Amino acid sequence: MSEEYSIAAYWSDGMNEDGLADWARRLRARLPAKEVSLGLVFMSPAYFPHAETVLEILRVHAQIPLLAGCSGNGLVANAEEIENAGGLVLALYSLPGAQLKGAHFTQDKVEAAAGEHYWTVETGVTPKNNNGWLAFIDPFHLDAERWLRSWNRSYPSQPVYGGLASGNFQEPVTQLYLDGKVYEDGGVVIAVGGDVTIAGVISQGCTPIGEAWTLTRVEQNLIRHIGNRPAYTVLAETVQQLSPEEQRKAAGNLHIGLVVNEYLEDFQRGDFLVRNLLGGDPNSGVLAVGALPRLGQTIQFQRRDAASASEDLTEMLTREKSRLADAEVFGGCLFCCNGRGKSLFGRASHDSELVQVHFGPTGIAGFFCNGELGPVGEKNFVHGFTASLALFVKK
Repeated sequence: MSEEYSIAAYWSDGMNEDGLADWARRLRARLPAKEVSLGLVFMSPAYFPHAETVLEILRVHAQIPLLAGCSGNGLVANAEEIENAGGLVLALYSLPGAQLKGAHFTQDKVEAAAGEHYWTVETGVTPKNNNGWLAFIDPFHLDAERWLRSWNRSYPSQPVYGGLASGNFQEPVTQLYLDGKVYEDGGVVIAVGGDVTIAGVISQGCTPIGEAWTLTRVEQNLIRHIGNRPAYTVLAETVQQLSPEEQRKAAGNLHIGLVVNEYLEDFQRGDFLVRNLLGGDPNSGVLAVGALPRLGQTIQFQRRDAASASEDLTEMLTREKSRLADAEVFGGCLFCCNGRGKSLFGRASHDSELVQVHFGPTGIAGFFCNGELGPVGEKNFVHGFTASLALFVKK
């Protein structure tokens, strides 16, 4: 679909400077008639000592005006997911008419963020001039959820796609990349404006079960009453009403979906923010969840397993392809949870292959994350067990 505007490839030959430079030149030559607007690079921790050198080689020999990315233990290149990767992925994108700008920020900035205009001043990017964001976050030194809460105020309704970097967990260290610089803390964002916007898919890997309910008594992250009945009782009845096969699939795989936009007439996939069920007490009837639900909020219980994750991603991709039927797609990025891949589906490249089936052939780069970023409704969240796909689309 957009092969001529984007290209991605995987390098696995180690720190061979001459070989890497030649590989970058050959990759650039595969977009002969196009001007490169953006490069994304994702490197395995094996390159930590050489990251600055690698960035310089790629920038010079692939002729990249803006280069960003981060470290990842697993990498994505087109239709292939390389788990436990030892190499790096580079993608080049030609985005006609795009206005792009990169920025790095730290936890100090997040803690100082106050007021809706804080981040517009810090980045120099206003909502009026921008359409969406890519973001790569160090999970060890930045509170991503706190950052997103303030970011959502500065850039209301603008999608943020990306992920929390993975790297050396013993240290613990990850790396973020922006042009020739390497950062071991904070976040790197890329503003996408002008004639290009970001569309995408957030697949949280769940299938709704039972019916939708209203929360009638909550305290912090404890749900006491659903529909004026003990919450645990409602959950137990929901599971009991499933077929024996569905009950077997649900065992140990139950989650809760919180509706983000209550003004919708009908709730379907993509309208729920999925969060963990942390526990339940049949005596008190209380459920503990990994979120802060609101009184009156609509919820629906969810099941997550390989089959539901595949079903969810397929449906979300089909819906987005239909929505973008008349749009020009220039390429994209795929951010997969570390808990997906072989460990969930029993085989490699499940998510990346599905993306190419729906939007390929196109250049896709990405990595396996410690948490994925993406919108549900008009707000951005940190997700788990999710596939987050960002597509560069002509506005």
